[in-house]
Amino acid sequence: METKPNAKTALITGAASGIGQELARLFAKDGYGLVLVDKNQEGLDTLASHFYHQYGRVATIITKDLADPNAPQQIYEQTAGQGQRIDVLVNDAGFGEYGLFATETDFEREKAIVQVNAVALMHLTKLFLKDMVARDEGKILLLGSEVSVAPSPMQAVYGATKAFIKSFGESVRSELKGSESKVTITTLMPGATNTNFFKTAGAAHVKGADPQKTADPAEVAKAGYQALMAGKDHVVAGWLNKARVVMAHILPDPLVAASARSDMMPKDEAEQQQRQLLTALGIATAFIGGLWLLTRKSSDSLPTISAYGKANPSRARYRDKACQGKASAQRALDSATDSVKGAYGTVKTKLEDALS
Repeated sequence: METKPNAKTALITGAASGIGQELARLFAKDGYGLVLVDKNQEGLDTLASHFYHQYGRVATIITKDLADPNAPQQIYEQTAGQGQRIDVLVNDAGFGEYGLFATETDFEREKAIVQVNAVALMHLTKLFLKDMVARDEGKILLLGSEVSVAPSPMQAVYGATKAFIKSFGESVRSELKGSESKVTITTLMPGATNTNFFKTAGAAHVKGADPQKTADPAEVAKAGYQALMAGKDHVVAGWLNKARVVMAHILPDPLVAASARSDMMPKDEAEQQQRQLLTALGIATAFIGGLWLLTRKSSDSLPTISAYGKANPSRARYRDKACQGKASAQRALDSATDSVKGAYGTVKTKLEDALS
C-alpha cells in the first residue's frame, strides 16, 4: 500500500537513528508520508525498507549532511520540486563534543555542532514555516534538551546550541500566537538518552552515559510526538528530567553546573568521589555521635547537691546555660523548619507546573 497523494507528510532530520528514528516510526504508524533526512545513507535505506514492509509507507530519502550550510536550501528545493507539501517538520539532527573548551575540544568540530544544531535548524524552520503560515496549517518539532536551562560543562558548545533552540522556539511560537496562526512549534527537552550521542561525542566513558541511567529513545519520542500533536509549547521527557529542570530554575547556576559536571565525570572518578563522600559522612556522623555521648556523660556526672547539703552554684550555672542553649536551638529549629517548608512549597508548585 502506497501513501495516498492527499496524506500529510512529515520531514524528519536525523532520522537514521536514535530519537529521530523513533519519531519517524510513530509518523509511519499513523499513516504519514515520510521524508527522511540523514547523512547515513545505509541507515536511511534500512529504515525506509522497514517502514514499507511493516506500515506500507513509501518514504522519500534525502542524504544530506546538515554541517553543509547549503543543505537546508537543497532539501527545501528537492521537496518543492517533487511537489511535496511538508505538513510537519521535525528538526531532530544534532550532536555534541566532550571535553574542556579551552584546551581539549576541536574548534572545527564545534563550528559544525553550531551549524547542525542551531543554524540548519533555524534555516529549515525559516524555509518551511513560510509555507505553513501561508496556508495557516502546520507543525514543527524542535529537539532541545534539559541542558537548555542550565550550564553544561564539558559540552559547553552543545549546551549553548540547546539553549538557543529553547529561546528560538518559544520566541517564534509567541510570534505565531500573536497572529492567531494555527501553526504550532513544540520543543522536546529530553535528558540523557540511550542513543549514539555519547559515543559520537567521545563521552561514552562518563557517568551520565550509563545505559541504566539513560532514557529509552522510544519513550522520549512518544512524549515529543504526543506534545507535538497536542500543540504544546514544550515537553520535558521523563519525570526525573522534569525535576532536574525545576531545580535548575531554583538552585544557583554554580551549583547546577557542579551537578552537571559530576554527570560528565569518568565513571571510575565518579565512583571514587562517591566513596570519599560516603567515608566523610561516616566520619562526621561518628564524630557528632561521640560528642553527644561525651556531653551526656559529662552532664550526668555533675552533682546536684554539694557534700554539705547545699545547692551547687556550678550546677546552677550549667543548668541556666543549658536552658538558654535549648531555647536558642529551638528558635533555630523553628526558623529552619519554616525555611524548609517555604522551599518545599516553591519546589512543589514549580514541579506541578512542569508536570502539567
